[in-house]
Amino acid sequence: MASRLLWASRAASYLRISVFHRGFSSVLKDLKYADSHEWVKVEGNSATVGITDHAQDHLGDVVYVELPEVGAPVEQGSGFGAVESVKATSDINSPVSGKIVEVNEELSSSPGLVNSSPYEKGWIIKVEVSDSDELKNLMDADKYSKFCEEEDAKH
Repeated sequence: MASRLLWASRAASYLRISVFHRGFSSVLKDLKYADSHEWVKVEGNSATVGITDHAQDHLGDVVYVELPEVGAPVEQGSGFGAVESVKATSDINSPVSGKIVEVNEELSSSPGLVNSSPYEKGWIIKVEVSDSDELKNLMDADKYSKFCEEEDAKH
């Protein structure tokens, strides 16, 4: 455990050089968002899941992503992994129910992709969706942007 933490802090100091901070968070129009700051892009019955730009911005430099097993079931609103940053460890919840069909192995060696490319290269899992009706429980881009503004105003 100690060696992983040492590696994580070394990786974080290395990442701090290469990650630039923007003053605003981007929200993509064609995605759906959970109030726990995960995004989902649904194509047919396949859903790609990651954490939002807003979430990675608040977490700071991500040094480790705990990935689930392929084939594991996920439920809407339930945790399936974690993102560890220099500031905190946060659970990642699934915005949809179904079965994990792919995990982003790239994050094992490059967890910083969650920071630098949260909507593209930094995706976390792909899920075979079991109930597409659940998508109605999620926010669209406009609602999510407003949600983030209100949440930030409280802090």
